[in-house]
Amino acid sequence: MDVTSANPRHVLQTVFGYDSFRPHQGEIIDRVTDGRNAIVIMPTGGGKSLCYQIPALVRPGVGIIVSPLISLMQDQVDALQQLGIRAAVLNSSLSAGERRAVEAQFAHGELDLCYVAPERVMRSRFIEAMQQTRVALIAIDEAHCISQWGHDFRPEYLQLSQLRETFPHVPTIGVTATADPPTQEVILDRLHMTGDDLFVTGFDRPNIHYTVVPKKRNPKQQLLRFVKSEHRHDSGIVYCLSRKRVESTAAFLEKHGFEALPYHAGLSAAKREEHQNRFLREPGLIVVATVAFGMGIDKPDVRFVAHLDVPKTLEAYYQETGRAGRDGHPSNAWMAYRLSDIVRMRKMIQSSTENEEYRWAQHHKLNALFGYCETTDCRRRVILNYFGENDLPKNCGNCDNCLRTVDTWGGTVAAQKVLSCIARTGQRFGASHVTDVLRGADTEKVRKFGHQNVSTYGIGADRSKRAWRSIIRQLVAKGMVQVDVTGYGSLKLDESCRAVLRGNQEVEFRHEPEPASGRSSSRTSKRSDVPEEGEERELFEALRSCRTRLAKDQDVPPYVVFGDKTLLAMVEYRPSSSSEFRQLHGVGDVKLERYGDAFLEVIRSFDS
Repeated sequence: MDVTSANPRHVLQTVFGYDSFRPHQGEIIDRVTDGRNAIVIMPTGGGKSLCYQIPALVRPGVGIIVSPLISLMQDQVDALQQLGIRAAVLNSSLSAGERRAVEAQFAHGELDLCYVAPERVMRSRFIEAMQQTRVALIAIDEAHCISQWGHDFRPEYLQLSQLRETFPHVPTIGVTATADPPTQEVILDRLHMTGDDLFVTGFDRPNIHYTVVPKKRNPKQQLLRFVKSEHRHDSGIVYCLSRKRVESTAAFLEKHGFEALPYHAGLSAAKREEHQNRFLREPGLIVVATVAFGMGIDKPDVRFVAHLDVPKTLEAYYQETGRAGRDGHPSNAWMAYRLSDIVRMRKMIQSSTENEEYRWAQHHKLNALFGYCETTDCRRRVILNYFGENDLPKNCGNCDNCLRTVDTWGGTVAAQKVLSCIARTGQRFGASHVTDVLRGADTEKVRKFGHQNVSTYGIGADRSKRAWRSIIRQLVAKGMVQVDVTGYGSLKLDESCRAVLRGNQEVEFRHEPEPASGRSSSRTSKRSDVPEEGEERELFEALRSCRTRLAKDQDVPPYVVFGDKTLLAMVEYRPSSSSEFRQLHGVGDVKLERYGDAFLEVIRSFDS
C-alpha cells in the first residue's frame, strides 16, 4: 500500500477506518513521523500499535517491528494484510522457502512492515539487509523486556541498544503497557533516549472491576460460582500456574456445562494454535491457560480474566487482567489467593537461574502483589500508585474494596511504629531488617549499624515477624512507603505518611489471612469435610491410598498412620518440604521421619 507522505490522519481514516485519534496517539505519531524517538507507556487496548504502524506507512521505507512472540506477530500481520498493508513476519515458524520469499520482498522494498524476533534482528545477515534498504523506523514492542526490573525481562532484548547505535538516524519507538518508574528509566537508558522522549498516557482501565477473594479448599468451585453468576455465556481467560491444574480446571468447567479449552506449553504447537484460533473466533469460549497464553491476543470482547493462582508480579497481573474488556465495556478481573501461593511463588523465584539482582527485584515485586491482595484501600488506586500515578480520587467505586465492607483493624499506632523505624534507621534498609529492629532482635546486622540504640528498637516486640511484614506490605500498597527495587529493596518514606506520623490521619489494616507456615493450631484444616470433587478430592484420595498402603505394610489400621484431619491439612496447605510437613496437625518427629517422604511425593505429583 503506497500512502507515503500522506497525512497520518488521512491514513487513520482511510486505511484503519477510525474517525479520530485516541488521547496522545496523534502527538506520538506526529513525533515519530517527523523522525524523532519515543517511548510509549500505554494501557492494553489504548492503541499502541497504531503509534508505529501509521508512521511506518507514512514514512518512506519499511518499518521494522521487533516483537517477542510468534503469535503476536502473526496476529498483527494477519490483521494488517486484511487492510491491504504489505506486512510479513520473519521468525522460526517459517519454512526455508517462506523465509527466502520474505527476505526477497524486504530487499526489493515490497514491504510496509516487517515483524522480526529480537534474536533474528541482531544477526549480521539481517543488519546487512537493513543497511541495504531504506528503513522507515524501528519499533520495539513489549519494551519492558529490555529491563531487569521489568516483569518479563529477556536477555536477548539487551542487544537492541546496538540497533540505535548502528542506525542513529532512524527513528525508534518502544511501546509497552507495563512499566513502573524504575523500568521506564532503564528503557530510556538502554535505548539512548531522554525523559523528553517518554510518553506515559496512563494505566487506568476504568471498565475493569477488580475482585480478590481468599482461596478456599476447592478454588475451582469458587471459580464456578463466579462464572455462573457473572459470565455464563461470556468469553474469558482463566490463569493457572501448572499444566496439570490447567487441564483439570478446563475439564471441571466442561463438566459443568461451559465450553473450556486448555492452553499450555505441553500441548503440541498445532493444538495450541487450534485452541487459540477457536478462542478468537467462537463466542462464549473459555481458555484455561498458563501465562503462555494471551500476549498479543487482540480479542476485544473478553469479559473476564480469572486467576486461580497468583502471578509473579503486579505488572504481570495488570498485563493479564488487561486482556479483559479491550472494547471498553464492563469486564471483571477476579483472583483467588492464599499465603501458600505466595510462598510457592517465592520458591520458584529463588530457584530460578537468573542473577541475584534480578531475583531480588522479583521478590520485592511479588511483595507488591501480596500487598495488593491484602490492601483495605481501593484496588485501582494501589495498581495506579504502583505505576507512579498518584492524583486519583479516594475510591473508584468499581472494585470489591470500594463496594463492600472490609474486615479491618485500627492500625494507626502500628503504622507510626513502622514509619518511625524506617526513618530512625536512615531509609536504607529492607523490610526484614526494619522488622528485626522493631522486634528487638539481636542480629549481626543490628549490631553492625548500632540500631540497638535507636528509639524504635524493640517497640514492636508484641507482634510476630509475619505480622509486621504484612503491615509493611500494606503501607507500601497505600503509597506511604516506597520500595527501591534498584537499591536492594530499601524502604523509603513517601511524603503522604507525614499526616500519620503527626497523628492527623487514621490507618486501617486488613486482618491477616491464614498463615502459610509456622506451627500453630491455626495450621489445622478449618473444615473437616472431605472435598466433594475436583483436584482437591483427587489429591485426598491419593493420600488416602498412600495411607492404606503404609498401614497394610505394618498391619495397622489406617488411622494409626494419620487421621483424616491430617490428610485434609495436607490437601489445604500443600507442604513441599519436610519442615513444612512437620507443621501440619498430627505430624510429630517420628511420623515425619517414617511417613513424610511418601506423602510429600504424592503432593508433589499434583503440584508438578
